[in-house]
Amino acid sequence: MLTTNIDNSTFDPAAFLAHAGLGRRIIDVKPNQTFFAQGDPADSVFYLQSGRAKLTVVSHQGKEATITLLYAGDFVGEGALAAVPGLRLSTATAITECTALKIGRGEMTRVMHQEPAFSDLFMKFLLARSMRTQADLVDQLFNSSEKRLARILLLMAEFGKPGEPETFIPPITQETLAEMIGTTRSRVSFFMNRFRKLGFIDYDGRIQVHKSLLNVVLLDQLPEHNSEKPPIFPSAQSLPHRSILDSPRPVDRANMTPARWQSDRAQEPA
Repeated sequence: MLTTNIDNSTFDPAAFLAHAGLGRRIIDVKPNQTFFAQGDPADSVFYLQSGRAKLTVVSHQGKEATITLLYAGDFVGEGALAAVPGLRLSTATAITECTALKIGRGEMTRVMHQEPAFSDLFMKFLLARSMRTQADLVDQLFNSSEKRLARILLLMAEFGKPGEPETFIPPITQETLAEMIGTTRSRVSFFMNRFRKLGFIDYDGRIQVHKSLLNVVLLDQLPEHNSEKPPIFPSAQSLPHRSILDSPRPVDRANMTPARWQSDRAQEPA
């Protein structure tokens, strides 16, 4: 294993994160193996050099949920830097073969205090993570499950990042996708089949994401969906304007024909 000590006068964050050294070592994690598990001591931070991973939590009732995906260049386990070290609140699991730098809590704290370049890099990561978490929350609150699925697939294909996107995403089950967007596996299966019929994705063992799927997220273009399923409630713009001070006009039912009376009854609100 290559080990290097970085001179403070020529500190390079990229070199620090690429090599093992004092208080840090490189580990290889196979698919479905964990970096750490929920409840483990929070004594280190991991920097993902290559591969894909996921972060999951388990409730007291035993229900597991995937809360985020991890990519090369991400830190994970940063909760270990809390003023009072405690236990891991989540589990980090490799989706593909991963290589990561495991940095001890003491070494991570030291380099953040002594190296402004590294502190800047880590703060930028934390800011990006915070913005992504807010985007996930907005997505969960305001978008349909179909649109949330499209967004997750695009994120896994790394659309929007510098360079060419990876159109084939790592293996992932429909159960995991359902956990991430807050719906059922059967709904995910239904949406995946729709995306494939519309030419947005292909999958035969592995899922291939096409750029046209961006239309679902950016332009909300699902022509078949929009034509087959009109909204249950009319939009506010289509409703007649009525002041809260308006009162219904009295109706003379005494001189009303039976047919007119039945017609007016049908138009009255329930």
